[in-house]
Amino acid sequence: MTSNVSEAGETTVTGGAAEASEADRALGYEQARDELIEVVRRLEAGGTTLEESLALWERGEELAKVCRRWLDGARARLDAALAEDEETDASGDGRG
Repeated sequence: MTSNVSEAGETTVTGGAAEASEADRALGYEQARDELIEVVRRLEAGGTTLEESLALWERGEELAKVCRRWLDGARARLDAALAEDEETDASGDGRG
């Protein structure tokens, strides 16, 4: 079971994990981060039913995974660029 928090702040629960994964893959880092902030805000504010709180928690976990994938990808790109720069410096071609 997955849930989605709309811009209006409503929580909807869907049954397809693949459906959520495809939608989450389309999210950019900033979108996922902003939605995660909103989920946390709603959880901290309270006033939701147990079912709504669980759905928000699950959505937050999915959004955190999306953010982590983006950050891991950025780290890999940075590491690759740094390694390439080091190889270039070691070869002595004068760039850098």
